[in-house]
Amino acid sequence: MPTDSAEFFDPPRTPSPPREIAKQPTLMSSKVVPEDAEPFSDYQNRPNKKRPLAAEDAADLPASVVVVEKSTTNVKNATTTAASTLTEKEAPSQPRGQVDASIISTDGDDRTSKDYYFDSYSHHAIHEEMLKDEVRTRTYEMAIMQNSHLFEGKTVLDVGCGTGILSMFAAKAGAKHVYGIDCSSIVEQARKIVDINGFSDQITILKGKVEEVELPVTEVDIIISEWMGYFLLYESMLDTVLFARDKWLVKDGIIFPDKAVMYICGVEDGQVKKDRIDFWGDVYGFDMSPIKDLAIKEPVVDVVDAKAIVTDSVPILRLDILTCKKEDLEFTSKFRILAQRNDYIHGLVAYFECAFTQVHKPIGFSTAPFCRYTHWKQTIFYLEDNLVVCEGEQLEGEISCKPNKKNPRDLDIDLSLSFSGEHSDVVKNMQYRLR
Repeated sequence: MPTDSAEFFDPPRTPSPPREIAKQPTLMSSKVVPEDAEPFSDYQNRPNKKRPLAAEDAADLPASVVVVEKSTTNVKNATTTAASTLTEKEAPSQPRGQVDASIISTDGDDRTSKDYYFDSYSHHAIHEEMLKDEVRTRTYEMAIMQNSHLFEGKTVLDVGCGTGILSMFAAKAGAKHVYGIDCSSIVEQARKIVDINGFSDQITILKGKVEEVELPVTEVDIIISEWMGYFLLYESMLDTVLFARDKWLVKDGIIFPDKAVMYICGVEDGQVKKDRIDFWGDVYGFDMSPIKDLAIKEPVVDVVDAKAIVTDSVPILRLDILTCKKEDLEFTSKFRILAQRNDYIHGLVAYFECAFTQVHKPIGFSTAPFCRYTHWKQTIFYLEDNLVVCEGEQLEGEISCKPNKKNPRDLDIDLSLSFSGEHSDVVKNMQYRLR
């Protein structure tokens, strides 16, 4: 639940170099946590180790949660937009939720951008990117398959089922029946996928908006959904999950995942800011600063080098999907971050972590710069004024987030900063739009 109280601030989460990653066996058929998967409590007393999903930092998450990460090389630098796990050929060029004009014809079309949201998920490339994100997909697989006792004989709802991968995990785990709902035309392929994999009697794929579809049952035992967007809340799909929860989920039902926490920290990112923002000040000798004024107001979704993080990380939003309300997704949160070294701050970075805690052995994943790549990457808010910080100095701020009035799937984000240091003083309010 969002809060701006003093108790919201956690012990500092200090940045550190990316930790060395040992090779892990494939988890495709594994029904147990791999031997080298480390419980979160193991990170508490280890120097220079960033906990992927803080338990004591986020009171909602139990200390027994285990993070699931893909074995890959570390991300090398902040200017790399593709993951180390994906080649440029494999990584789709369109960001998640955006529409490729070559896919959708607008001739004689009076639809809005809200309608195009569903069309963007009709193209296979966006599903390829998500499926190849093994941190994401393996975590769901392990959460479901390692807890087949929860699914045995149960009715399951998959909100935003896409290709049907989560529905098939649930059916394989022993669910009595799975209902998958998606509003995009990918459902045509999903039905074929379900059929050729032998689940046609166990899985029903429905096309339509969750808010308008009528299920052939009055209640479900479990809801599974991969609803997270950039900055956790982009695309506003969580609204739909909460609608499904209130309409169909039985009392004491299960939601996968059921916890989410979002964090913020400071980053030294001068070269990338110069390439992306300052570029518009002098373009082949011409002043294009009016575009610079637009560019600075749009958050950048990209991979951030863990070594570029110069402050601790603090939570700005906690969500319990079992109990939160739609109103909680519009939040305002105060924060205070501490410089860990003498450096510069060119922007603030947001990332999130999710957990499945209603299972026998809770697990989760992180999208932090300190952890392995996910297709969510991180969200960067570049500042108009660069900050010169010394170790131990504090940057105080407040961040507010709400859906855009014209297109609720976009986010309007306001950021207020107050800093008084040895070399710089800044009091600033900035407005961003994530779209």
